[in-house]
Amino acid sequence: MKQSTQTHSEALLQQLDSFISEGRNPNTMDIDTLSSVAILQRINREDAGIAGAIEQQLDIIAAAVDCIVDRLQTGGRLLYMGAGTSGRLGILDAVECKPTFSVDESMVQGIIAGGERAIQHAVEGAEDDREAGKADLQQRHLTANDVVVGLSASGRTPYVSAGLSYANSCGSATIAITCNPNTEVLQLAQFGICPIVGPEVLTGSTRMKSGTAQKMVLNMLSTAAMIKLGKSYQNLMVDVHASNEKLYARAVRIVTQATGCSSAIAEQQLQRAGQHAKLAILMILTGTEANQARQLLNENNGFLRRAVAQQSEPHHD
Repeated sequence: MKQSTQTHSEALLQQLDSFISEGRNPNTMDIDTLSSVAILQRINREDAGIAGAIEQQLDIIAAAVDCIVDRLQTGGRLLYMGAGTSGRLGILDAVECKPTFSVDESMVQGIIAGGERAIQHAVEGAEDDREAGKADLQQRHLTANDVVVGLSASGRTPYVSAGLSYANSCGSATIAITCNPNTEVLQLAQFGICPIVGPEVLTGSTRMKSGTAQKMVLNMLSTAAMIKLGKSYQNLMVDVHASNEKLYARAVRIVTQATGCSSAIAEQQLQRAGQHAKLAILMILTGTEANQARQLLNENNGFLRRAVAQQSEPHHD
């Protein structure tokens, strides 16, 4: 047994040695000798390359967005799963979708190895638990309409690999986000997104460049998908629901920006629209009452620009 464990450890060490994200960064070998400002300059210089690495992946990210849109339109869900930093980033993006786009909280979900405790604490062995990766998706009654996004900076996380394998067996769409090419999660996913950001400022600290890259890709996936689902008008978040003071003020501002009306009119129409900015904007732009505006939106699948255009078309007797 001891020999077997040692062999497994040696194999894992060899695997880590092959990962770009685990390499030693030649630009920061002296970082422990630098002043605070010099340390920050090195970090900032390394971070500057992340957007360029993602730019190389835009075609596959776009294909993944189109897939997400297709599945969500048929009642599917977008499920992020990961361990440690990757899992926390998935949860962060998921929970922001409800207040930003007024979607049901079940539409975008974040799943982390080790469960809720792992959000704030390290859960020993959670990322290596393949059975849990499968079980966590089984508990959510995965269907062929769903999309599972596996997040793994290294590309080898057993929890994520098992989840992607199970998702494939259910007919779900699968997406992987990693910063290491030729890794298991990329081989398991239909859409493999791999921004190669290089070795970290601190060797192996993949919460840094790799984590930033993952967050940027998640922002792209969810934001672009929601735009394609009609959750914006121009570049305004018109589906925001005014559920607290800050969001109410933001909704008023969005209505005034979209229509050019005064704050007083925006507040008045928001009240008539049940605090839904999109509906209030349509009422102002088309001169319709709430019920008619709501019907217009339904006829245009929630796309405000289309609803405005339809109401503006000349009517013939």
